[in-house]
Amino acid sequence: MPGNGLILAIESSCDETAAAVVQRGSRTLSSAVASQIATHARYGGVVPELASREHLRAVVPVVRAALAQANIALADLDAIAVTSGPGLAGALLVGITYAKALAYAQNIPLIAVNHLEGHIHAVLLNERESLQRQSSLEKGTGAPGLASETWDGSTSGDQPALALVVSGGHTHLYLARPAHGSWTYSLIGRTVDDAAGEAYDKVAKLLGLGYPGGPWIDNLALHGNPHAVPFAFSQIKTKLHLGGKPPRTKAARTAPIANLDPHFLFSFSGIKTAVLRYVELHNLRPEAEVRRETLFTGPDAPPSPTVDDALATCDLQTLDLIASFQHAVVGDLMKKTFAAQESLGVLRILVTGGVSANRELRSRFTAEAARRNLHVAFPTLALSTDNAAMIAAAAWPRLQAGQFAPSGLSADPSLALGK
Repeated sequence: MPGNGLILAIESSCDETAAAVVQRGSRTLSSAVASQIATHARYGGVVPELASREHLRAVVPVVRAALAQANIALADLDAIAVTSGPGLAGALLVGITYAKALAYAQNIPLIAVNHLEGHIHAVLLNERESLQRQSSLEKGTGAPGLASETWDGSTSGDQPALALVVSGGHTHLYLARPAHGSWTYSLIGRTVDDAAGEAYDKVAKLLGLGYPGGPWIDNLALHGNPHAVPFAFSQIKTKLHLGGKPPRTKAARTAPIANLDPHFLFSFSGIKTAVLRYVELHNLRPEAEVRRETLFTGPDAPPSPTVDDALATCDLQTLDLIASFQHAVVGDLMKKTFAAQESLGVLRILVTGGVSANRELRSRFTAEAARRNLHVAFPTLALSTDNAAMIAAAAWPRLQAGQFAPSGLSADPSLALGK
C-alpha cells in the first residue's frame, strides 16, 4: 500500500491548466486552475495553438500553487497523474511532458488517466469527501490529519451507475461498474456530431453572447418562455453509407456507434441549425451583432459584462429563443439518459462535465430522479468543469493496482473510454 496516498495530478486537455493534490482518491488537499477564457473569448471558442501556448506559460506556476496549497513537497508524493486524452494534442502534450519530467526526477510512478473517466470520478470524489466528513463528525474527531489518514477511498455507495458525461467536447453515456477496487466502463450512448456544450457555445456566439456560452444561456433562460419556440429532436437513424462507422466529426472519433442502441444516441447539430434558421427568419442577426459589439468587442464595451448588461440588450423574442433552446437540450439529455437507466435497471445516475453545472439541468434531473425513486448525483460546481482533482481521484485505483504509464506515454487526442 502506498505511503500517504498522495497523488499530484495535471490536467491540460483543453483550455484550462489545472493541478491538484488528492489523498487516496477521497480527500482534496489542493486544486489550482488557470483559466484561458479571456484568451479565447474574442474568438468565440478555443484556438488550439493559443491553448498550447497558454498551457506552457501556466503549467509550472499552477503545479507550484497546488503543492503550496497542500503544504507538501514533491518528495511527499506517491505518484504523478496526468490526462493523456481525449483532448487537443498540443495541449495534452504540455501536461504529459511536464508530468513525465516530474515523475522521472522524483523516481515515482506516472499514471495516465482518461479525461472522461476523470469527469466520472469528479462525482465519486465529491460523494466520498461528503461521506468522509460525515464519518468524522459522527466520531467527533473533526477532519482527519494528513499523518493519521486511514481512509481507503471506498464507500458503501460504490455500486453500478449510469454516468452522463456532458461538456463542451463530449456527450457520452456510460455504465460504470466497480470491479475489485477499480471501475469498468461500458459505452451506452453518445453524440454523433456536436456535443451539448458545443451547441451552447455556437448558439451563444450566434446570438452575440460571450464564451463559454453555457453560463450566459443558463442565466438568460430564466427570463424567457421555454415553450415559446417548439424545438424537437427526431430519432437518430443509422447512415447506411457509413456501415455503422461514426461520421467524420470531432466528437464522433472518440468511440464507435455500430453496436449502440439508436435510442441512446444524441445529436445537437440539428437544433443549432434550427436556431440559426429562426434568427434568419425573424431578422435577429443585426441585433446579435449590435449586442456582441456592445458587450464584448466595441470600444465602449464594459470590461467585465454581466448578465444584467446582456439583459439590457435582449428583447423578449431573443430571451424566449434562449429559454426554448435550453429547455429542448436539457429535455433531450433527460429523455435518453432515463431511457437508458430504465433499460439497464440501474438505480443510480451520475451527471458530470461542464454542462452539469447548468441550473435547469440539475433541477429537472433531480426532480425526475425523485419521481422515479432514483439516486442522482452531480459534482460540485468547481469539479464540474475541467480540473485536476478528478484526474487524481481516477488515478488512485490505478496506483493501488500498479497500473502505471509506460515511459513512451504520449497524447491520444481521440482516446476512447470503455467498450
